[in-house]
Amino acid sequence: MKRIGNAVLWLLLIVLFYACQTPPQEIKSDYTYLEEITIQQLQEGYQQETFTIEKVVSDYLKRIDDLDKNGPSLNSILYINSNALEIARQLDLELKEGKSRGPLHGIPIILKDNIDTYDMPTTAGATVLRDSYPPSDSYITKKLREAGAIIIAKANLSEWANFRADMSSSGWSGMLGQTKNPYVLDRNPCGSSSGSGVAASANLCAIAIGTETNGSIVCPSNNNGLVGLKPTVGLISRTGIIPISSTQDTSGPMGRTVTDVAITLGAMAGVDSADQKTLAAANYLLKDYTPYLKADGLRGKRIGLLKKNMGYHARVDSLMEQVVDDLESMGAEVIELDYSMDGKVHGSSFTVMLYEFKDGLTRYFASLGEKARVKDLEALMEFNKKDPVELRYFDQQLLKQAHEKGTLEDKEYKEALAMMLKATREDGIDKLLKENNLDALMAPTGSPAWKTDLINGDHFMGGSSSLAAIAGYPAITVPMGFIDELPVGVSFFSKAWSEPQLIEIAFAYEQNTKHRKAPKYIPVD
Repeated sequence: MKRIGNAVLWLLLIVLFYACQTPPQEIKSDYTYLEEITIQQLQEGYQQETFTIEKVVSDYLKRIDDLDKNGPSLNSILYINSNALEIARQLDLELKEGKSRGPLHGIPIILKDNIDTYDMPTTAGATVLRDSYPPSDSYITKKLREAGAIIIAKANLSEWANFRADMSSSGWSGMLGQTKNPYVLDRNPCGSSSGSGVAASANLCAIAIGTETNGSIVCPSNNNGLVGLKPTVGLISRTGIIPISSTQDTSGPMGRTVTDVAITLGAMAGVDSADQKTLAAANYLLKDYTPYLKADGLRGKRIGLLKKNMGYHARVDSLMEQVVDDLESMGAEVIELDYSMDGKVHGSSFTVMLYEFKDGLTRYFASLGEKARVKDLEALMEFNKKDPVELRYFDQQLLKQAHEKGTLEDKEYKEALAMMLKATREDGIDKLLKENNLDALMAPTGSPAWKTDLINGDHFMGGSSSLAAIAGYPAITVPMGFIDELPVGVSFFSKAWSEPQLIEIAFAYEQNTKHRKAPKYIPVD
């Protein structure tokens, strides 16, 4: 009897011990299924009733709370959509009635906070636009909602998409401060689509949307281990997106797989009468880019390697050498090219951006009507001088330089625009492809993430975004490996409207290498 009594006592103690344990992993256990989940896997789960859309949205919101607001405190999310769960319930009802809006039905998405949403403020990270509700959704926000996507949150970004200061830290905004890289927390996420890159990489959403003028999709995708696609300017409408340059601006998907990016691109592309650049896309855009997801998509491809976009980091160069070997083993031919962009092109592009930023931002302020706190760059600069946060770390020299420019009728603007487009298109990408009989060009996307530095700003070592960005041509970056714990990517770019071919190349490379790894949130030393 004594032995039985002791056994019961020990059993009771064991039960009490485990009942009192609440390890951190246990708190997160109900949403671990979301880690690295794909759009297709979410759709399969909905169809098989493994989980509901409402549960998925709820669990993503819990992840945001645990990882972004607490825990590693990634600081990537500016606003949560208070209507997200209600929208999820409605989409669940539609599925029960046998209705699906398509492959994005019930897919949680996070938008960069320079993209208008009627149900959340749009700030570009600037305190002057705090609580600024635009009168309507942007064109792409409407298209995503119509496709069944749920906009669950808005992401932090480099303020004004990194067009404010001579020197700044990517991922810093007056609205939320500095976004952290989820791989190593004191490293920089790059920008300006910093929060979008971090949110997608940290599995805070199924996929995120960023914008790019020059590098703002591909660089944060590089630093956060993502696939990022910068489309041809005009494939996706810019209506309702806070602008920098009408010549170079575009939005694009940032995700963990080429497949997810291709699916989302199909939902975003469209002709918008309010954006004249999209009229040219009518003969090129597709509603579905997934037919180009071919595992043998590299067979027979000729790809030009831009050697002069290398040499800034020995370990990046070593990874690129492996990329070349991998591509050749998959049936591609790689041709080394001794090409560098005319040094005057960057100056011309900068001039164009100053003029177009002044024009575009004034128009955006006007679109807000009486609710706008400022009406132009001069008033914005005065606001910033009085704000306790805005000029704490960084100046506003780019705002000043843009303010001093004239109109889009100025000779300086027109000459700079013509020069940069000819140099990057006719004498650049188009010429390289034609003379060498190439399908695409490639180069390392960038260096591993540098340490965030609010005193000295960003420490870029090198990159390859400018040629395609200034031309307004498409580019896609894919993870190509790691340098210690930090991911880096390879970029493929080509002529206008060549997204199908680039998806084909990127998918074949991704499927045969599988370099993407989820972040570990390594703390600061």
